[in-house]
Amino acid sequence: MAGWWRALPRAASRYPWPTNVLLYSALFSAGDAVQQRLRGGPADWRQTRRVATVAVAFHGNFNYVWLRLLERALPGRAPRTVLAKVLCDQALGGPVAISAFYAGMSILQGEDDIFLDLKQKFWNTYKTGLMYWPFVQLVNFSLVPVHWRTAYTGLCGFLWATFLCFSQQSGDGTLKSAFAFLHVKEANSAERPPEK
Repeated sequence: MAGWWRALPRAASRYPWPTNVLLYSALFSAGDAVQQRLRGGPADWRQTRRVATVAVAFHGNFNYVWLRLLERALPGRAPRTVLAKVLCDQALGGPVAISAFYAGMSILQGEDDIFLDLKQKFWNTYKTGLMYWPFVQLVNFSLVPVHWRTAYTGLCGFLWATFLCFSQQSGDGTLKSAFAFLHVKEANSAERPPEK
């Protein structure tokens, strides 16, 4: 295991695109698996594969290219530059990523109206993301080296993917629905008698 961790920085510097995309996708997919575990049902590996497909086919690649384009367009770590990157990311990158997730999942699930989830949940999800992503990206653009930014976004995206997958499965894109679900689940587990 220790050898793998030592090899990772070398791989990221030699092969930044595939290393970052694969790390991002693995973390994003793990978010779906955690969300399923929190919901308490049996594991749906087909659903996790669909999430992984969206993450590999779009999200990981989009983040890799997008973060490099932002750095090229607005180079440096000056406070003004960092704020400009965060604003661009939230105004352009966030809506594209949310739209691609909901539409991509609907396509892979064979939904008749692939834009239904997007229409119903986009604004709530976007507003929820505005409570999380600007802070993540402030750290990303200020402290994280360019060749690690997609992997860092994937690490933070693990929490976001857990929420996003919950919203896609049974939520409405708001934190309130996720917290209400967890609260009900907690209350139900407290009411059950202990197993013998």
